[in-house]
Amino acid sequence: MVRQLYKAVLAVALSFPSFIYGATIDTMTGVFDNRVKTLSLSNPDSFMSPPVINLSSGSRLALNFDIIGDSHEYLRYRLVHCNADWLPSRLLEPEYVGGFNETEVSDYAYSSNTYVHYVNYNIELPGEEMKFLASGNYLLQVYPEGNPEQLILQQRFYVSEDSVRVSGGASGRTDVGLNTEYQQLDFTLSTMLPQSANLYQDVVVTVTQNNRPETTRTIAHPLRVEGDKIVYSHLPDLIFRAGNEYRRFETVRADYAGMHADSVKFGGSNWHSWLTPDESRVDKDYTYDSTQHGRFKIDEYSADDPDLGADYVTVHFTLDIPELTGGEVYVDGDFSFHRFGRFNKMVYDRGKGAYVAEIPLKQGSYNYQYVVASPEGNVDPSPIEGDKYETRNEYLVCVYYRAPGSRGDRLIGTAVIIPGQV
Repeated sequence: MVRQLYKAVLAVALSFPSFIYGATIDTMTGVFDNRVKTLSLSNPDSFMSPPVINLSSGSRLALNFDIIGDSHEYLRYRLVHCNADWLPSRLLEPEYVGGFNETEVSDYAYSSNTYVHYVNYNIELPGEEMKFLASGNYLLQVYPEGNPEQLILQQRFYVSEDSVRVSGGASGRTDVGLNTEYQQLDFTLSTMLPQSANLYQDVVVTVTQNNRPETTRTIAHPLRVEGDKIVYSHLPDLIFRAGNEYRRFETVRADYAGMHADSVKFGGSNWHSWLTPDESRVDKDYTYDSTQHGRFKIDEYSADDPDLGADYVTVHFTLDIPELTGGEVYVDGDFSFHRFGRFNKMVYDRGKGAYVAEIPLKQGSYNYQYVVASPEGNVDPSPIEGDKYETRNEYLVCVYYRAPGSRGDRLIGTAVIIPGQV
């Protein structure tokens, strides 16, 4: 019995691909197999909605990804319930999943009329054999059949009870200045928690800017409580650097230079697209652009099903700035899962006097920005993109209830706050 228990614990530990900062488990969205491309999770009925499922309604999410090659692979997936800090909770599987927490990825199809061959896979949440029994943060993990310790990808999403109402806003009017380089959030929660709940201690709120994990703030205590209303106002952790609107480009047609592209050419075994060289925006005036807050959308102008008909285009990025010291430059957006490695790292070309990168991306429309990662691990777009208080950032507010003695955080509500929207 002891040996069996040890094997079970070991299998769970090995199911995570890597460890960072000592004993902290890596639960960020990401892929761990170089053949896996274009991982995305979205609401099929609302592209701009955050990845949230209502626990008691018929809402759903669709996860989509490709594996480069000609052969279908037998894959399975499982769910891990996490607390507000994205570390696994102590809930047992039967407490948060109804049915089997190990399901086959059965929806797949082959690419059609593309130079780069791939197999496209889909997972619908919740699935027919896997229902959610508890609210909270969730991590979906995909692995080869028969090898659950070898993850090929994982994806974060949320299951909410939607039992709390969030009202508030964000603006350039902050406690550190008016209309400078910052934005500040102020909001109020209207709850229906038990009278025994300590609203100062049992409620935890996280706020994330534009789906970038490194921006997440955890607010453990509100400013004040007024009856069943919890007020979050004039708190230092609700002040964010304003950033700038995302840059955009399109490769909807591979043989045509689309939005923000200078030229295209077929070379080697696929199409290439050279984007118009970018510059620093630190000293430029703010320009409004209705972006997708870092998202991307797969599209191909002549395909009935872009998931199968869109090809992979090598996108050439050029950032015309002097070489920076004290940090590396990366191209960032949801397409990179907000991770920073060889896939999206830029290299300084001294002959051109600019940073360059070549990234293979599936045809579509993309948001991106340039960030600087320091040796200490800090990631900041400000040195290149600047900070404009007018930027219409998207802030995801998640409200968690930690009942005394509970073994997992309940997600009781979510909301999206965008400056200028009521």
